[in-house]
Amino acid sequence: MKTFPARAALAALLLPLPLGLAATPAAAAVDASDPGRFIDTLADEGFGALRGGNKAAARTQFRTLLSQHFAVDALGDRLIRRWSAKITPAQRAAYKAALPNFIIGTYADRLAQYRDADLKVVRTVPAGASAQVMTTVTRPGARPIPATWTVDRVGSGYKVSNLTVGGINLALAQAADFDAVIQRQGFDALIAMMKKRG
Repeated sequence: MKTFPARAALAALLLPLPLGLAATPAAAAVDASDPGRFIDTLADEGFGALRGGNKAAARTQFRTLLSQHFAVDALGDRLIRRWSAKITPAQRAAYKAALPNFIIGTYADRLAQYRDADLKVVRTVPAGASAQVMTTVTRPGARPIPATWTVDRVGSGYKVSNLTVGGINLALAQAADFDAVIQRQGFDALIAMMKKRG
């Protein structure tokens, strides 16, 4: 059974966690032989830890998988692209430092309620060095949710570069949330909010 997060929790998968953590057995088990298999095994390994009931272990495993299997630098820059030319190097460094814990603090605990969900790869559409992996997510008693993963070829494997769940582009949605905070209160307020939530 493949465990899969909710729409909100899935936004965590689109953000960078540049922690440089060593591979764990679970992370090593992700099969990058083709895009569909990559997403299938990533879902299995990423959320299998949640079924063990150990919150700390689940967070560690989730963090490791994200750091290894997502296009972390590009995704992080995308979220603040609109403000990139306006922030200082110190602000950029503080943002990058705050982001990993913000992601974990915001989304990790929400994933536990989806330990009984099932992810099914429906089809894969190649596009040059990238591919769209169409999946469905079902929970007992709930309607299936379509989720499309964008994966890019990197070296001998793949990395996730975006995800659309139920028609919602999660990278764009998170960027809009960040924009709203910055417009109202400034970039430093965004960093403070991230630190508080993390």
